[in-house]
Amino acid sequence: MISVRNHLPLLSGNKWFIILGIVLLAACSPKVRPVVTPPKTETEKNETKPQPPKPLPARQSSIALLLPFGLDHLDPGSGYTDVSLKQGLIALDYYQGFQLALDSLTSYGYNYKLRVFDTQASANQSRKMAFNPNIWGSDLIVGPIFPDDMKAFAQPLSGPRKPIVSPLSPAAPATINNPNLVTIIPPLAEHAATAARYICKRLQPAKVFILKSGFTDENDYIIPFKNSLDSVGKGRIKVVQTVVVRGKLGSLIPQLAKGSPNIFVIPSTHQSFITVVMHSLDSLAKSYPVVLFGHPSWEKYSFLHADILQRLRTHITSADKVDYKAAATVNFMTQYRKHYHVEASEYAIKGFDEGMYFGRLLGQDNGDVKAMTKTDYEGIHNNFHIVKRPGTGYVNTHVNVMDYRYYELRKVE
Repeated sequence: MISVRNHLPLLSGNKWFIILGIVLLAACSPKVRPVVTPPKTETEKNETKPQPPKPLPARQSSIALLLPFGLDHLDPGSGYTDVSLKQGLIALDYYQGFQLALDSLTSYGYNYKLRVFDTQASANQSRKMAFNPNIWGSDLIVGPIFPDDMKAFAQPLSGPRKPIVSPLSPAAPATINNPNLVTIIPPLAEHAATAARYICKRLQPAKVFILKSGFTDENDYIIPFKNSLDSVGKGRIKVVQTVVVRGKLGSLIPQLAKGSPNIFVIPSTHQSFITVVMHSLDSLAKSYPVVLFGHPSWEKYSFLHADILQRLRTHITSADKVDYKAAATVNFMTQYRKHYHVEASEYAIKGFDEGMYFGRLLGQDNGDVKAMTKTDYEGIHNNFHIVKRPGTGYVNTHVNVMDYRYYELRKVE
């Protein structure tokens, strides 16, 4: 369990929220909480008749949760900065969602021992934790949540140990370099591959135009996109890459089709470049049919205009789309609000989904979490379809394709 110092300085505002949350973490007695109905796995959804609960093994699964609460900021003379406070609130929200999931599963007969550790958002602290037997000896390790902290923690644990879940970061697993890593938030390469598969299977174009700004970070999207396009399309789709200067697209006009959609991909995240190129595409779309695919980060960009996005038939991949009208979401939000007296954030939702998914795996199949490659899961914020990748661990590959219709982003796949 996480330990709490007795000398707490006077705090105000949201800092009291963290202190109240830490009190919850420090409590070691069992809790009976409102039960949230677990979302169904793909196997359960295919069952046509109600099935009796599976007999659960008489075992207790141990989980180590490594989160950046920043308890060191409670020392006299210290204090939370805006950044560390935000990190602490993320940690608290994620913990509460994760704990609510375990409590819900416990009511079905599962049994867990949850230990919570404070990484202090420090790579040095995270590395020290790699040598703590109460952590590396757990059946499942969840966290740290930041890429640098995860790298410092996971690299010393490269031997044949239990899975280490990266719960919130989409960092490329190759940068962590641990064969037991579970990257649950799909990395950028999975978004690019999903867009490529959708283009090949649904649109079947003869050409795809990639509009580049010239920044090298775009290769993180372009390389997996092109590899997937070549693989799925078996080399039948020509890829035309061009660096666009001041939004000028005239050199591409001789290659455009008038009777079928022209597929454009913009892998950039730079506002000025995106804005100029989209206005140029909007003018081009008056004479040529255009379908645009953008970077997944666009989903959160407020500077993009919905009318232009819709005219360009813009598609964006997403691994974080919550349907707040769905029954499972309404049930979770109601129970979370009832217990914690606050609204659930995106981190609480992710904590709940991941707690449900991994908690079930621990309670079944003799605690073999590595059975996740055979077990899909439909969560609130995203679905889980885990694939094992040689040398880099396990990756959730499920990504949705969205497009702009009726001036909002809607799921098409």
